[in-house]
Amino acid sequence: MREQISSSMKNALKAGDKVALSTIRLIAAALKDRDITARGNGVSEGIGDDEILSMLQTMIKQRRESSTMYRDAGRAELAEIEEKEIKIIQEFLPEQLGDYEIVNAIEASISQTDAVSVKDMGKVMSYLKQEYAGKMDFSKISAQVKTSLMDLSKDGR
Repeated sequence: MREQISSSMKNALKAGDKVALSTIRLIAAALKDRDITARGNGVSEGIGDDEILSMLQTMIKQRRESSTMYRDAGRAELAEIEEKEIKIIQEFLPEQLGDYEIVNAIEASISQTDAVSVKDMGKVMSYLKQEYAGKMDFSKISAQVKTSLMDLSKDGR
């Protein structure tokens, strides 16, 4: 991941792509901040790829929220910049799972964690984040997990 970020920054610099360059610099700065924090906690090599993927997803979530706020405020030009940044950040994520694959992943995680009710949602989400880091938007699928767990407890399984 780190090599890909570094390489992309060089390519954006060579291409003169200001939006890509500034976005990748933001990614590199966030990564450096997290590495410093990790080193302070005794992890000398910095954060791992799973944490980098999580960081990128957080950055995307922040930009989606900003884009929505800008659109609601009638600032389409700022929303478009946020949306361009989202696309750039997404290039570093693995291919996202499709709807069918997400449903299967949720069912498998419920089975693997022996979840029986909504009280087990944290366990299921934790399992999903561990197994599918960067492959799905966890803020979007949390509602699906909750619904699946509610259905499970209604069925009395």
